[in-house]
Amino acid sequence: MHEILGYFSALLIGITLGLIGGGGSILTVPVLVYILGVNPVLATAYSLFIVGTTALVGAFKNGIQGSIDYKTGFVFAVPSFIAVYFTRRVLLNAIPQEILGLNNFVLTKNTAIMLFFALVMLMASISMIKARKTALEKSKRVFNYPVIIAEGLFVGLVTGLVGAGGGFLIIPALVLLVGLPMKKAVGTSLMIIALKSIIGFTGDLSSGLQINWSFLLTFSSLSVLGILLGTYVIKFIEGARLKKAFGYFVLAMAIIVILKELFK
Repeated sequence: MHEILGYFSALLIGITLGLIGGGGSILTVPVLVYILGVNPVLATAYSLFIVGTTALVGAFKNGIQGSIDYKTGFVFAVPSFIAVYFTRRVLLNAIPQEILGLNNFVLTKNTAIMLFFALVMLMASISMIKARKTALEKSKRVFNYPVIIAEGLFVGLVTGLVGAGGGFLIIPALVLLVGLPMKKAVGTSLMIIALKSIIGFTGDLSSGLQINWSFLLTFSSLSVLGILLGTYVIKFIEGARLKKAFGYFVLAMAIIVILKELFK
């Protein structure tokens, strides 16, 4: 039963990526760990491959349809890679295991990271849900290198801290600050996620991590099928509604994370 639910979730992960250009990494690790019983460290590596492969297929399909802004995507991705590397190698190691102790409450490193993760999700969701109509209808924009590079660095920093793919941050940045239409932001986000995730998984392979390729390829195939369904359905959904729905999705996930961390 757990295996059937897990593989059904793989399909759902793909559909999520196809519809909103993110959310896959938020769903993948919990499914692998809590439903399929995969070791958390291995689940993180599997998630990179699953989300990366699925996002790559979605990005390819969006590219054919002209729904990717390659210039923005690459300028965004490069500083993001650098920030992720710095955060994982330097910043995370500098954070103590116990940050704060107050009576019987101890704020640990893991709890602080997850609460920070939830805070960023809350901010992103509010921005997406309550964005002004003029922002939604914005069609002309100025390609601002400093702004895009700064966004890439910030997303890379947050991705490095919380270990998520960053789609929930990339979408608001591309829509609200760069000015991309929602559907083009989805395609561009998929390209960025694919590049980041595949490079990350290559690093896991070089470390000698043992991979169950049969399981991984089966799960990934179902996720790829899901993203093909998602990128098909997105053609029939209005961009503004899709953007708001994504905001509510992120808001729900943020509340779940906060409750889990504060009452565990």
